[in-house]
Amino acid sequence: MELGKLQNLLAVNISHNSLTGRLPVGSIFQNLDKSSLEGNYGLCSPLLTGPCKMNVPKPLVLDPHGYNDQMNPRIPRNESSESSSPIHHHRFLSISAIIAISASIVIVIGVIAISLVNASVRRKLAFVENALESMCSSSSRSGAPATGKLILFDSQSSPDWISNPENLLNKASEIGEGVFGTVFKVPLGSQQGRNVAIKKLITSNILQYPEDFDREVRILGNARHPNLIALKGYYWTPQLQLLVSEFAPNGNLQSKLHEKLPSSPPLSWPNRFKILLGTAKGLAHLHHSFRPPIIHYNIKPSNILLDENFNAKISDFGLARLLTKLDKHVMSNRFQSALGYVAPELTCQSLRVNEKCDVYGFGVMILEIVTGRRPVEYGEDNVLILNDHVRVLLEHGNALECVDPSLMNEYPEDEVLPVLKLAMVCTSQIPSSRPTMAEVVQILQVIKTPVPQRMEVF
Repeated sequence: MELGKLQNLLAVNISHNSLTGRLPVGSIFQNLDKSSLEGNYGLCSPLLTGPCKMNVPKPLVLDPHGYNDQMNPRIPRNESSESSSPIHHHRFLSISAIIAISASIVIVIGVIAISLVNASVRRKLAFVENALESMCSSSSRSGAPATGKLILFDSQSSPDWISNPENLLNKASEIGEGVFGTVFKVPLGSQQGRNVAIKKLITSNILQYPEDFDREVRILGNARHPNLIALKGYYWTPQLQLLVSEFAPNGNLQSKLHEKLPSSPPLSWPNRFKILLGTAKGLAHLHHSFRPPIIHYNIKPSNILLDENFNAKISDFGLARLLTKLDKHVMSNRFQSALGYVAPELTCQSLRVNEKCDVYGFGVMILEIVTGRRPVEYGEDNVLILNDHVRVLLEHGNALECVDPSLMNEYPEDEVLPVLKLAMVCTSQIPSSRPTMAEVVQILQVIKTPVPQRMEVF
């Protein structure tokens, strides 16, 4: 192309030089004779006919050894100059090919290596699973249980009475069955009159990794309060999980309200009020002393245990944390046995579930304690919903008609009526309208205050 810029160039003859490429467009190259261009196969010019090897403008890469020969066609080219250009051209292509081939080889080797590692890991996992399965099956056939993990929060070593936790269930007596498992009463071997309660947890949906299980149970073990059942420790194997806790000698509130023998004396009003206040304090501790708060999800009389002085002790608190998946629908299905206690938001997908669920269950429990009736009762012709029944009586000014007849009118009206009104607020259909458990404790304490002092407070 530089030759096309020579203004004083008068004649050009480049015939028979085996040139390829496009001729310059300026100067004398526009009017060259055809004979001056012959013998250049692939030269691009309107003056020539035949194939052209350059259909679009491209930069020319010239062989520096042949540059002088092209400029001076009369000088014969030696063999070294003729052979240098193709050698250089092939060398350039070889380097590109080597780079491409090398990159492809590296990629292929990497893919093969990753595939081999994945296959090896899968084989190892399958081997471990098969080994565990064979161990479990062999242990079950031989009668020897898998090695468990025993943790006691108040002791560094295993006492004699729990040296073999799985054998405890052989001499234990079943005292109850709940949503999360079966409860057994276990006597202490060397200590007369002392017992512990052991809950054998259900295996489905319970955390199956010991680290996760340990973390959640320790959180519950730290929830110490006079109105909470103290969790003493746990025993864990993949097939069996036991929770060790203190034993409540007076049973649960359910047995005192709905399952008592005709010869047994009814609960007095002072004991009923003590149970209400103690339960409220225990729930307030769970809701306000932990972040995030510990939600019980299943407040009802069967989960309120009583010590020898009729002090309330909440059991099964926080056990929902041990579930592998916790959502509103799982809770609703799991607690269908607690008909009448479940807050409406547990079955409503659009509402956020929080500690107000426990407030609702507590309100229903207030109604049971005051009336002695179950939250839902089925008659021959109708179904009585305790919450609605008491609300209608309150609106008509006849609330005292629903008080438990076994109390024989031995109760203070100035305590019973405010307690019933508190139950109505706690069982509001709108969660935000319910008080917190801390507020419930304050209200109950005000209700229990003697009338003259209460008037001074207001």
